[in-house]
Amino acid sequence: MDLTLTEDQELIASTARDFLEARCPMSHVRGMETDPLGYSPDLWKEMAELGWAGMAFPEEHGGFGAGFLELCLVVEEMGKYLLPSPFLPTVVLCGMAIAEHGTEEQTTDRLAAIASGDKIMSYARAAPAAGWPTTGSAVTATPTGEEFVLSGSAMFVPFAQAADELLVIAQAVDEPDHLTAFLVPADAVIAEPLDTVGADRLHRVSFDNCTVGTARVLGSVGDGQKVMDTVESYGAAATCAAMVGGAQRVLDMTVRYATERKQFDTPIGAFQAIQHHCANMGVDVLGSRLIAYEAIWRLAEGIDATQEVSMAKAWVSEAYRRVCDLGHQVHGAIGFTREHEMGTYMRHAISTELSFGDGEHHWGRIADGLGLPEKV
Repeated sequence: MDLTLTEDQELIASTARDFLEARCPMSHVRGMETDPLGYSPDLWKEMAELGWAGMAFPEEHGGFGAGFLELCLVVEEMGKYLLPSPFLPTVVLCGMAIAEHGTEEQTTDRLAAIASGDKIMSYARAAPAAGWPTTGSAVTATPTGEEFVLSGSAMFVPFAQAADELLVIAQAVDEPDHLTAFLVPADAVIAEPLDTVGADRLHRVSFDNCTVGTARVLGSVGDGQKVMDTVESYGAAATCAAMVGGAQRVLDMTVRYATERKQFDTPIGAFQAIQHHCANMGVDVLGSRLIAYEAIWRLAEGIDATQEVSMAKAWVSEAYRRVCDLGHQVHGAIGFTREHEMGTYMRHAISTELSFGDGEHHWGRIADGLGLPEKV
């Protein structure tokens, strides 16, 4: 695997970097934390006009015709600037799953609308009071002729308040392992906002005898595990890209601070302990980028990446937290103030660590794949 970016990939990354540096300052990030919608519709449309929302979709469906790797280059820059946006749930989680499992009608109707910025979607699966097991849905689907009745609830659904449609994983009432994926209109459910550490506007979504037709089944009835695996592989890998971007920004601001902040008339970066901290942060950022993009590359090439995605998510989740911890050490007390960016990045590290399973969950998946016992 060669991680050297092509000229086109460099252009994609630099364009995203320049755009977000100008349009997503920290004042915008903090302003969206108290905004009722949680993101800027104008900024969303601008990103769609740049082609980001359709980056990995086929050209016949209004896409850019690039690939998942190119999409993750944009997501990394979004993580670097902590962009508050429904981009990941709409484009990566739902869009990629529809492109891979949808019927011609489903892909035609939805992918072009996503690519143009006219449609926002989200993913509903996590069960209340549960971790992130292989099957964790608490939404049940009961067949009634040509329709299904969905009941129950899903937790931590991002940007549900802004979504037009939800991709929902539901289990059969009498067979919990029998999963089916549904495309459910957002106005057919109840979304309640949750008070969480991150800024991605998570919700509890309740299904009160919600009726959907068979045309809204994504894939086949009972084939929801494949859809769920697709969503969560792409989601975990793209989240790693966002974490790499965040970790890189923390490293950059810490090195800059170490060269500017003086103690005893000397920049603190001249002290060996500070140099060690910055070096360790750099190693974690480089290692995270390597392992994340190996998983991303395999997914983009259509190669089985089950183990690689888990290795990336486990490692990057812990490395990003370490980078933030050392960044706080170098910044000292100022890094703990509300006005400083360090606290915002630490909250991003915590929330992304939990997204699509934390390190413990993915280390367990790696051990299972290697045939190791659960406890060593």
